[in-house]
Amino acid sequence: MGDQFIEATDSVGANIAEGYGRFHYLDRIKFLYNARGSLLESKHWFNLLNNRGSIREEHKKEYLTTYKNLKPALNGLINSIYKNKKS
Repeated sequence: MGDQFIEATDSVGANIAEGYGRFHYLDRIKFLYNARGSLLESKHWFNLLNNRGSIREEHKKEYLTTYKNLKPALNGLINSIYKNKKS
């Protein structure tokens, strides 16, 4: 379960990076959607690990702060790319 959490969290950054390596804005957005999906998957694994008492308190705060900031940031980035292409 811990490995799946790590893979999901690593996938967030990897998808963001891969999206910016693409030339077409729809490709970028697709990878940002993938990043958002991986972020939500990481939250699922975090909750399971947390419920089993497998995460230290200081790591809980760090993850939750990152999650709370990254989720709206990804949504904002997706919306911004759409708006810039429509204008």
